[in-house]
Amino acid sequence: MNTNPINLAVRFALEIAMLIVLGYWGWHLSETWLRYVAAAGFPVIAAVLWGVFRIQNDPKPAPVETPGPIRLLLELALFGWAVWALYQLGKPELSELMALIVMAHYLVSYDRTWVMLRNRPYKGFVK
Repeated sequence: MNTNPINLAVRFALEIAMLIVLGYWGWHLSETWLRYVAAAGFPVIAAVLWGVFRIQNDPKPAPVETPGPIRLLLELALFGWAVWALYQLGKPELSELMALIVMAHYLVSYDRTWVMLRNRPYKGFVK
């Protein structure tokens, strides 16, 4: 199910939403010049962590190969950061909705999630 086009689109939308939420949250943390740093810095930090620390062949070779359980924790931490940021912004309904979509995504992507938990490369990721 991990490579289903609809699931891949949902995953991509979640990743983009995470970056937007983190930037929006960063903007609202301060009224000073630090708002610019936070609004740009938080999404950049999240994107770098997301793109660099990957499991083998997910879907390409990883810049820094990371054990599956660590990668899963990283993904859940970044999505959790975005969910928490939405809540802190006074958007509890959106926070809950994002959390539910993230959980549903990982349930639907059970094959990838299971591979990460077992810490083994998934042969289905390689094209």
